[in-house]
Amino acid sequence: MKVKSILAAVDFSDVTDAVVDAAESLALTFAAPVTFMHVEAPDPAFVGYEPGPQHVRDNVAKEVIEDHKRIGGVRERLRGDGVECHSLVVQGPIIDKILEEAGRVNADMIVIGSHGHGMLYDLVLGSVSEGVTRKATCPVLVVPDPSRSAAA
Repeated sequence: MKVKSILAAVDFSDVTDAVVDAAESLALTFAAPVTFMHVEAPDPAFVGYEPGPQHVRDNVAKEVIEDHKRIGGVRERLRGDGVECHSLVVQGPIIDKILEEAGRVNADMIVIGSHGHGMLYDLVLGSVSEGVTRKATCPVLVVPDPSRSAAA
């Protein structure tokens, strides 16, 4: 299998470091560029046409700025390790945005984390990793949360 492009989705949870490490290992093994992405939740839906209270918009903007800094730090760390790396933060439906970006960068592999919440949680709220795995047109490496693996 030849991997020419990797997409790694991070959510800045406990599993993020493991996802970054896995993507870096793959990128170095295959000499492939990696694109790290973070998907912000869509804007909260407000009644009417107003964009919402100013404090809500300010908090969302602050969070997006912080996430740009965090993912930029990941990008720069990997570039320092010799990996061709790009990063972006987008907003929208998480699964759709990950699959859309995978298509845009012609990803031969997607790397994503799993929180391992369990079947009931996934049944009620859904699982991003399961949704991406089910709909992706390329292989998906699902990295388990190391803190949950250690407890098992």
